Amino acid sequence: MDWSIAKILMQDGLVTGVIYALLAVSLVLVFAVTRIILIVQGEFVTYGALTFAVLADDQIPGTRWLLVIAGLLVFVRELWLVYRGKPAVTLVRSALFCLVLPVAVFLAVPAILGTAPSLWVKALMTLFLVVPLGPMLYKLAYESMADSSVLALFVISIAVHFAFVGMGLAFFGAEGRLVAQPFFDGQLDLFGLTWTYQSLFVIAMTAVIIAALWLFFGYTLYGKALRATAVNRRGARLVGISTDMSGFLTFLLSSIVGVLSGIMIVSFISITYETGFMIGLKGFVGAIIGGLMSYPIAAVGALVVGIIESFSTFWASEYKEVIVFALIIPVLLILSVTSRHDEEE
Repeated sequence: MDWSIAKILMQDGLVTGVIYALLAVSLVLVFAVTRIILIVQGEFVTYGALTFAVLADDQIPGTRWLLVIAGLLVFVRELWLVYRGKPAVTLVRSALFCLVLPVAVFLAVPAILGTAPSLWVKALMTLFLVVPLGPMLYKLAYESMADSSVLALFVISIAVHFAFVGMGLAFFGAEGRLVAQPFFDGQLDLFGLTWTYQSLFVIAMTAVIIAALWLFFGYTLYGKALRATAVNRRGARLVGISTDMSGFLTFLLSSIVGVLSGIMIVSFISITYETGFMIGLKGFVGAIIGGLMSYPIAAVGALVVGIIESFSTFWASEYKEVIVFALIIPVLLILSVTSRHDEEE
């Protein structure tokens, strides 16, 4: 291997690594606020990528049916909770989010596709189709179990993951999809390498998303509420912060990050209904490097994962997954020695 090949491998690793970095930051966010290891984060990537690919082919994705069904289930659950004593005023918000929004999106998708929209409009449609599934998932699967142990929440995540994989096969089929049409066409010579505008767009979008999250957590009331919940869940309740609201908002942010990641990555690799699991696991490796606590370290660790994966593909492609996931072993050993926790924690 010479330096020119090494630079190309680093370039490829950087482009995929920034996607892993987004997922790692999202996983750390969800775990810090809700104590949930969100295995299904990879499925948000898959659903976002495949929904966008179906729309790019001017077809109607099956996820518009999933959105309506999920919204109806959540609203029925809210009716039951109101019957059990929850304030009825919450039904108005639930009706808007769970019934009006899904039905509006369901009707709007074929109408908008009939106007031959641009790729940007199709990406926006993908966000409206898939992102609401995140908060709905929290309402259906996690909210009533929010105070359970980390192990119980982990078991729920495994069950949800298998459910989403099965639904992905039903809605999208077994064949992989790739969006050949990029958002930006062309290329640029930079640092002795040829960069496509699409790859630079992915890197820039990642930087924008991370910066937006930093501004949200540092300068908004809701962001500070999530930080407070992450620091002390019981203390947040005592000062009037709703942990249910925190979980809802966290899953909303996580689904946005996952769907955007899927929209960006489907331009580089073919995505099938089960690809998101491996992508999510590599983001999880980055999150583990950050100890499921540090956003910057998790992002940097995910970038390292992408670069190591790229070099592993060149040197020993059949062992690339083994090499990537083996990174967890020394990290866990270091964390087990350096971390401090009491028996109650």
